[in-house]
Amino acid sequence: MINVLILSAGRRVELVQAFQKALLQHAPGSKVVAGDAQGLAPALYHADDAVLLPRVSDPSYLDSLCSVIKDHQISLVVPTIDPELPVLADLRTEIESRTGTRVMVAEPWVTRICNDKILTQDHISENGLMAPMLYAMPENISDKDFPVIIKPKAGSSSIGVHVVTTRDELDYLLPRTTEPMIQRLIVGDEHTVDCFSDFEGNVVTVVPRLRIATRGGEILKGRIVKDPEIITAVKSLLATLPMPGHSTVQCFKTDRGVEFIEVNPRFGGGAPMSIAAGADSCSHLVRILQGERLSYNEDYEDGLTFMRFDQAVMVRDSEVVGL
Repeated sequence: MINVLILSAGRRVELVQAFQKALLQHAPGSKVVAGDAQGLAPALYHADDAVLLPRVSDPSYLDSLCSVIKDHQISLVVPTIDPELPVLADLRTEIESRTGTRVMVAEPWVTRICNDKILTQDHISENGLMAPMLYAMPENISDKDFPVIIKPKAGSSSIGVHVVTTRDELDYLLPRTTEPMIQRLIVGDEHTVDCFSDFEGNVVTVVPRLRIATRGGEILKGRIVKDPEIITAVKSLLATLPMPGHSTVQCFKTDRGVEFIEVNPRFGGGAPMSIAAGADSCSHLVRILQGERLSYNEDYEDGLTFMRFDQAVMVRDSEVVGL
């Protein structure tokens, strides 16, 4: 039996269902347990079991998480949001020793780099890869440099990201942006790349997805594009940032080549697209926990287009988790 706990499950119904499908195929009788800090998270009602957990900032978080892991006989813990990653990275050894579970999280130094976009850009450049030019000082930006991008150095879902076309706009947004960073605006096709590596850092799959349409920073429409240039560049990046399990890399393909803008050592919202195309990270995780060794492959279907949509979940008061 391989029970999986998905943390901060929120709206990740597709991810819950992908794990359920993988468990049905490879470990029948296993369960997907969804956890969240509030009882109205839709994914809770699609999982095999649901639990409420305190937020990672709560002093009781570690003990509560370990209790859930033991009570539900969890084999794998899967974080899904950025604020969890550094906390779980620091606690991973203790969680695993206290419970015998496996936590899908990278080393603390990796999560520290990925959670800070300036550190991410520095790491990319130091390793001979490309990223948009970073303006260290706002006063160094001349009129010919506009438009530029301003965004918080930590954050996700495109929150606080602005395209700035004038000096007046920049002066207005700078004091209103938390720990701002300013980058050259690049033009090209934006891709999110779903990656999977085993727990030793060996790359198993790299799947570029063209971002056709987004909402709130999350993909609504995308197409699988098996682009050799992007795949090669991403594999080079992964060699410098070992991230066990599923991770996502965002990049643009420009006239200069592949330019990286973000790295997330977790499942992205659009990961079910790559899973459905055949790069099944959920099955990979289950098979690894069963002792299999996986090798690199590109056995996923190219040219698939996905269009995501919203769907309501209806529950009665008596069915609300934790109410």
